[in-house]
Amino acid sequence: MTYKITSLAERPDRARDVWEMADSWPEFVIADLVGSACFPRIAAELPAYVLFAEDERGEVVATAHSVPFALHAPGRGSLPASGWDQVLVWAFADLRNGVRPDTVSAIAVTVTPEAQGHGLSALMLTAMRDNARAHGFTEVVAPVRPSAKHLEPRTPVEEYVRRVRPDGLPEDPWMRVHARAGATVERVAPASMTVSASLDQWRHWTGLPFDTSGPVEVPRALAPVHCDVERDHAVYVEPNVWMCHPL
Repeated sequence: MTYKITSLAERPDRARDVWEMADSWPEFVIADLVGSACFPRIAAELPAYVLFAEDERGEVVATAHSVPFALHAPGRGSLPASGWDQVLVWAFADLRNGVRPDTVSAIAVTVTPEAQGHGLSALMLTAMRDNARAHGFTEVVAPVRPSAKHLEPRTPVEEYVRRVRPDGLPEDPWMRVHARAGATVERVAPASMTVSASLDQWRHWTGLPFDTSGPVEVPRALAPVHCDVERDHAVYVEPNVWMCHPL
């Protein structure tokens, strides 16, 4: 299978197809308030940083979203502990205020369920790096969501991300894709995404009872969700790991 990769800036007519492309993200992840507010703006306001892959039939089967931002602006200078959420806020604050960006951050690489397992994630990551380089940037950073961390949600993320295989590459599959592309681990983002909702909402998302206060292991969550029955809410704080790609 061969794929054609294009940006929305080049093909604005495919915006709906990109937006409606099937994905496999857990429902609770896309309920993050910062992401809900900012993610749709990338296609509308930064279409040059939205890439999509078409298969031989012209179907959109993968996307890669990134944002330019000023990492080295006053008051910043280091990758934030609040990871994914914070970099989205910075990117659109910089765009609104006319601040010149100096870095590109990956936001999401998504592959349709039917097209997974064919190396498309790595292909889109490479395209994202190439796109950043073409726009004059010398570094891409990524708040990586370790793809197998959900299998052991109670393992501290600091311990998890240090694991490597005998060949020196990360044990985690998605971290390994980044490492093969030339990225290195910079630091953990312990609060990269926060989702707070009522217990009824969590029951709807997960099918779990959420009837006991304390940590709840939720399928595909990277850490336990903290349930408070008395206050009728539960909070998920997702850890990611910052990886840096010199270009």
